[in-house]
Amino acid sequence: MSLILSIETSTPLCSVAIHRDGELLSTHETLEEGGHGKRLTRLIEAACEEAKITPKELDALAISIGPGSYTGLRIGLATAKGLCFGLDKPLISLNTLKIMANAWNKEAGNNLLMPMMDARRMEVYTALFDPRTHSEIIETAAVVLEGNSFESLDQPTIAFGNGALKWQESCLNPMIHFSDEHPFPHAKNMGQDAYQAYRNKKFAALVQAEPEYLKEFMGTKPKIKSI
Repeated sequence: MSLILSIETSTPLCSVAIHRDGELLSTHETLEEGGHGKRLTRLIEAACEEAKITPKELDALAISIGPGSYTGLRIGLATAKGLCFGLDKPLISLNTLKIMANAWNKEAGNNLLMPMMDARRMEVYTALFDPRTHSEIIETAAVVLEGNSFESLDQPTIAFGNGALKWQESCLNPMIHFSDEHPFPHAKNMGQDAYQAYRNKKFAALVQAEPEYLKEFMGTKPKIKSI
Protein backbone atom coordinates (compact mmCIF):
# COMPACT_ATOMS: atom_id res chain seq x y z
CA MET A 1 0.00 0.00 0.00
CA SER A 2 1.26 3.49 -0.79
CA LEU A 3 0.19 6.97 0.22
CA ILE A 4 1.55 9.63 -2.12
CA LEU A 5 1.18 13.40 -1.98
CA SER A 6 1.24 15.03 -5.43
CA ILE A 7 2.05 18.70 -6.01
CA GLU A 8 1.37 20.58 -9.26
CA THR A 9 2.48 24.24 -9.57
CA SER A 10 3.50 24.69 -13.21
CA THR A 11 0.64 27.02 -14.25
CA PRO A 12 -1.66 29.61 -12.62
CA LEU A 13 -3.58 26.67 -11.12
CA CYS A 14 -1.89 25.41 -7.96
CA SER A 15 -3.11 21.99 -6.84
CA VAL A 16 -2.28 19.11 -4.51
CA ALA A 17 -3.73 15.63 -4.14
CA ILE A 18 -3.29 12.51 -2.05
CA HIS A 19 -3.67 9.05 -3.57
CA ARG A 20 -3.64 5.59 -2.04
CA ASP A 21 -2.34 3.05 -4.55
CA GLY A 22 -3.27 5.46 -7.33
CA GLU A 23 -6.81 6.08 -6.09
CA LEU A 24 -7.71 9.65 -5.19
CA LEU A 25 -8.38 10.36 -1.52
CA SER A 26 -8.39 14.17 -1.50
CA THR A 27 -7.47 17.18 -3.60
CA HIS A 28 -7.34 20.94 -3.11
CA GLU A 29 -6.55 23.75 -5.54
CA THR A 30 -6.42 27.51 -5.96
CA LEU A 31 -6.29 29.95 -8.85
CA GLU A 32 -5.51 32.86 -6.55
CA GLU A 33 -2.80 35.11 -7.96
CA GLY A 34 0.41 34.26 -6.14
CA GLY A 35 -1.33 31.27 -4.60
CA HIS A 36 1.70 29.02 -5.12
CA GLY A 37 3.72 30.91 -2.56
CA LYS A 38 0.84 31.97 -0.32
CA ARG A 39 -1.27 28.85 -0.05
CA LEU A 40 0.62 25.74 -1.14
CA THR A 41 1.41 24.57 2.39
CA ARG A 42 -2.17 25.25 3.44
CA LEU A 43 -3.48 23.20 0.54
CA ILE A 44 -1.24 20.33 1.62
CA GLU A 45 -2.51 20.58 5.19
CA ALA A 46 -6.13 20.60 3.97
CA ALA A 47 -5.56 17.59 1.71
CA CYS A 48 -3.99 15.61 4.55
CA GLU A 49 -6.83 16.55 6.88
CA GLU A 50 -9.47 15.50 4.34
CA ALA A 51 -7.67 12.20 3.71
CA LYS A 52 -7.43 11.71 7.49
CA ILE A 53 -3.67 11.19 7.46
CA THR A 54 -0.62 12.96 8.81
CA PRO A 55 2.37 13.86 6.63
CA LYS A 56 4.45 11.25 8.48
CA GLU A 57 2.18 8.53 7.04
CA LEU A 58 3.09 9.44 3.46
CA ASP A 59 5.25 6.96 1.57
CA ALA A 60 6.45 9.40 -1.11
CA LEU A 61 5.89 12.78 -2.71
CA ALA A 62 5.34 13.41 -6.42
CA ILE A 63 6.12 16.69 -8.13
CA SER A 64 5.26 18.03 -11.56
CA ILE A 65 8.79 18.75 -12.80
CA GLY A 66 7.98 20.81 -15.91
CA PRO A 67 7.83 22.38 -18.33
CA GLY A 68 5.91 25.38 -17.09
CA SER A 69 6.15 28.57 -15.07
CA TYR A 70 9.67 29.24 -13.83
CA THR A 71 8.48 30.62 -10.50
CA GLY A 72 5.74 28.04 -10.00
CA LEU A 73 8.03 25.09 -10.67
CA ARG A 74 10.67 26.44 -8.29
CA ILE A 75 8.14 26.86 -5.49
CA GLY A 76 6.64 23.41 -6.01
CA LEU A 77 9.96 21.60 -6.12
CA ALA A 78 11.38 23.50 -3.15
CA THR A 79 8.31 22.61 -1.09
CA ALA A 80 8.44 18.96 -2.15
CA LYS A 81 12.16 18.72 -1.41
CA GLY A 82 11.69 20.29 2.01
CA LEU A 83 9.01 17.76 2.91
CA CYS A 84 11.06 14.86 1.56
CA PHE A 85 14.09 15.87 3.60
CA GLY A 86 12.04 16.52 6.72
CA LEU A 87 10.01 13.32 6.49
CA ASP A 88 12.76 11.16 4.96
CA LYS A 89 10.59 10.21 2.00
CA PRO A 90 11.50 9.63 -1.68
CA LEU A 91 10.64 12.08 -4.45
CA ILE A 92 8.94 11.17 -7.73
CA SER A 93 9.13 13.59 -10.66
CA LEU A 94 6.51 13.56 -13.42
CA ASN A 95 6.31 15.31 -16.79
CA THR A 96 3.75 18.13 -16.72
CA LEU A 97 2.40 17.46 -20.21
CA LYS A 98 1.86 13.78 -19.40
CA ILE A 99 -0.14 14.88 -16.36
CA MET A 100 -2.32 16.96 -18.67
CA ALA A 101 -2.85 13.99 -20.99
CA ASN A 102 -3.88 11.83 -18.03
CA ALA A 103 -6.91 14.06 -17.49
CA TRP A 104 -8.61 12.60 -20.55
CA ASN A 105 -8.43 8.96 -19.47
CA LYS A 106 -10.94 7.04 -21.60
CA GLU A 107 -12.57 10.22 -22.93
CA ALA A 108 -9.97 10.43 -25.69
CA GLY A 109 -11.34 7.42 -27.57
CA ASN A 110 -9.08 6.69 -30.53
CA ASN A 111 -7.63 10.18 -30.58
CA LEU A 112 -4.04 11.04 -29.84
CA LEU A 113 -3.54 13.77 -27.24
CA MET A 114 -1.56 16.96 -27.77
CA PRO A 115 -1.43 19.06 -24.57
CA MET A 116 -0.20 22.61 -25.11
CA MET A 117 0.99 24.96 -22.39
CA ASP A 118 1.11 28.63 -23.28
CA ALA A 119 4.67 29.99 -23.37
CA ARG A 120 4.31 33.36 -25.12
CA ARG A 121 2.96 34.73 -28.37
CA MET A 122 2.63 31.66 -30.63
CA GLU A 123 5.06 29.54 -28.61
CA VAL A 124 3.89 26.54 -26.59
CA TYR A 125 5.31 23.61 -24.68
CA THR A 126 3.85 20.49 -26.20
CA ALA A 127 4.19 16.76 -26.76
CA LEU A 128 2.10 14.01 -28.33
CA PHE A 129 0.72 11.03 -26.42
CA ASP A 130 -1.15 7.85 -27.31
CA PRO A 131 -3.59 7.26 -24.41
CA ARG A 132 -4.13 3.65 -25.44
CA THR A 133 -0.50 2.73 -24.80
CA HIS A 134 0.33 5.57 -22.35
CA SER A 135 3.32 6.33 -24.57
CA GLU A 136 4.92 9.57 -25.70
CA ILE A 137 5.03 9.74 -29.51
CA ILE A 138 6.61 13.19 -29.85
CA GLU A 139 8.80 14.22 -26.94
CA THR A 140 8.31 17.38 -24.93
CA ALA A 141 9.58 20.50 -26.70
CA ALA A 142 8.99 24.21 -27.08
CA VAL A 143 7.41 24.95 -30.45
CA VAL A 144 6.56 28.20 -32.21
CA LEU A 145 3.27 27.34 -33.90
CA GLU A 146 2.70 28.03 -37.58
CA GLY A 147 -0.14 26.98 -39.84
CA ASN A 148 1.77 23.96 -41.13
CA SER A 149 3.12 22.80 -37.76
CA PHE A 150 2.64 19.05 -37.28
CA GLU A 151 1.57 18.77 -40.92
CA SER A 152 2.73 15.13 -41.09
CA LEU A 153 0.42 14.09 -38.25
CA ASP A 154 -2.14 11.79 -39.91
CA GLN A 155 -4.13 10.44 -36.94
CA PRO A 156 -7.11 12.08 -35.20
CA THR A 157 -5.67 14.27 -32.45
CA ILE A 158 -7.10 16.46 -29.69
CA ALA A 159 -5.13 19.64 -29.02
CA PHE A 160 -5.95 21.16 -25.63
CA GLY A 161 -4.51 23.19 -22.80
CA ASN A 162 -4.18 26.92 -22.26
CA GLY A 163 -1.89 27.22 -25.29
CA ALA A 164 -3.98 25.31 -27.83
CA LEU A 165 -6.87 27.56 -28.78
CA LYS A 166 -4.67 30.39 -30.04
CA TRP A 167 -3.61 28.02 -32.84
CA GLN A 168 -7.12 26.91 -33.77
CA GLU A 169 -7.73 29.43 -36.57
CA SER A 170 -4.36 29.04 -38.26
CA CYS A 171 -3.86 25.26 -37.94
CA LEU A 172 -3.99 23.68 -41.41
CA ASN A 173 -4.08 20.02 -40.38
CA PRO A 174 -7.71 18.74 -40.48
CA MET A 175 -6.78 15.79 -38.26
CA ILE A 176 -6.18 18.10 -35.30
CA HIS A 177 -9.27 19.08 -33.30
CA PHE A 178 -9.33 21.59 -30.47
CA SER A 179 -10.88 21.41 -27.02
CA ASP A 180 -11.17 23.94 -24.20
CA GLU A 181 -11.44 21.13 -21.64
CA HIS A 182 -8.60 20.49 -19.17
CA PRO A 183 -6.77 23.80 -19.74
CA PHE A 184 -4.30 23.19 -16.88
CA PRO A 185 -2.50 20.19 -15.37
CA HIS A 186 -3.89 19.05 -12.01
CA ALA A 187 -2.41 17.04 -9.15
CA LYS A 188 -5.42 14.72 -9.07
CA ASN A 189 -4.23 13.30 -12.41
CA MET A 190 -0.80 12.34 -11.07
CA GLY A 191 -1.91 9.37 -8.98
CA GLN A 192 -1.49 6.41 -11.33
CA ASP A 193 1.87 7.51 -12.74
CA ALA A 194 3.18 8.29 -9.26
CA TYR A 195 2.00 4.89 -8.01
CA GLN A 196 3.74 3.05 -10.86
CA ALA A 197 6.93 5.00 -10.28
CA TYR A 198 6.76 4.17 -6.58
CA ARG A 199 6.24 0.46 -7.24
CA ASN A 200 9.20 0.44 -9.64
CA LYS A 201 11.33 2.57 -7.28
CA LYS A 202 11.83 5.25 -9.94
CA PHE A 203 12.79 8.06 -7.61
CA ALA A 204 14.41 11.39 -8.39
CA ALA A 205 17.81 12.22 -6.97
CA LEU A 206 16.65 14.52 -4.20
CA VAL A 207 19.66 16.83 -4.08
CA GLN A 208 20.20 17.09 -7.83
CA ALA A 209 16.53 17.34 -8.94
CA GLU A 210 15.83 20.53 -10.90
CA PRO A 211 12.75 21.78 -12.75
CA GLU A 212 12.69 21.15 -16.50
CA TYR A 213 12.34 24.74 -17.67
CA LEU A 214 13.36 24.15 -21.31
CA LYS A 215 15.57 27.20 -20.78
CA GLU A 216 17.14 26.93 -24.20
CA PHE A 217 13.84 28.25 -25.59
CA MET A 218 13.43 31.11 -23.11
CA GLY A 219 15.59 33.83 -24.70
CA THR A 220 14.39 37.07 -26.25
CA LYS A 221 14.17 35.36 -29.63
CA PRO A 222 12.94 31.82 -28.99
CA LYS A 223 14.18 29.04 -31.21
CA ILE A 224 11.72 27.71 -33.74
CA LYS A 225 11.32 23.97 -33.80
CA SER A 226 9.92 22.73 -37.09
CA ILE A 227 7.81 19.61 -36.89
